Amino acid sequence: METSATFIGTATVLLRLGSFTLLTDPNFLHRGQRAYLGHGLWSRRLTEPALGPEDLPPLDGIVLSHLHGDHFDRVARRHLPRDIPVLTTVQAARQLRRWHFEDAVGLGAWDDVVLHRGGERLHITAVPARHGPTGVHLAMPPTMGSVLDWEVDGVRRLRLYISGDTRFNRRVLRDIPRRFPDIDTMLLHLGGTRILGALVTMDARDGVALANLVRPDKVIPIHYDDYGAFRDPLSNFLQPTVTAHVPADVTPILRGETVDLAPQMVTAFA
Repeated sequence: METSATFIGTATVLLRLGSFTLLTDPNFLHRGQRAYLGHGLWSRRLTEPALGPEDLPPLDGIVLSHLHGDHFDRVARRHLPRDIPVLTTVQAARQLRRWHFEDAVGLGAWDDVVLHRGGERLHITAVPARHGPTGVHLAMPPTMGSVLDWEVDGVRRLRLYISGDTRFNRRVLRDIPRRFPDIDTMLLHLGGTRILGALVTMDARDGVALANLVRPDKVIPIHYDDYGAFRDPLSNFLQPTVTAHVPADVTPILRGETVDLAPQMVTAFA
């Protein structure tokens, strides 16, 4: 059974986990268009998405970390089907229902939703995140990370952690690896986003710290060069002197590329 991630751009990823197909943080704006970030702030897109809403396969759900214009934009609002479950924060779900996404589900930290299909089960849990340093985060939309556990016949086949737009804060994030050890793959939101001078998403240093806290087998960086507000390029994270401190296989992904999420299998020989 396939387990893969196709990178569309920003934090938008098409996930295929066995029989389940999910989309994360739908952002389909084109190069030159503005993403609106609230409080009169905006950032212009610098790249093209690899896919549009019309290119997507049928979806079982959308996992939305928060309601910012570079994570759920006006194109998504206009063109995504309204009957797809959207798993997101309580505040974002409330707004989405006003926009007639009636199946939007608001999750607090550690709340979960379970999808079933035949002998497969997909367990989606909201986990803590904080969009900016302490204090600044109060001016930002509430955000969440998520952990996806895909099981077949009662056996877990993949544990995927999506960081969401967070800064590294050990006190906020420390319970994630305690509750969810043995993470196979982490989708890591980087970019070093700065708004009015404040760093509100992880840069390379934060990314290394989170990888050392969570200790996944594989790290896939996303959310790194799509907007002018992203100030820390992916190259900073990929420098050998930096990745040497990441206790995982770092797997870069470009827009339009698909990578396998299956954990590495270790074979013992007699």
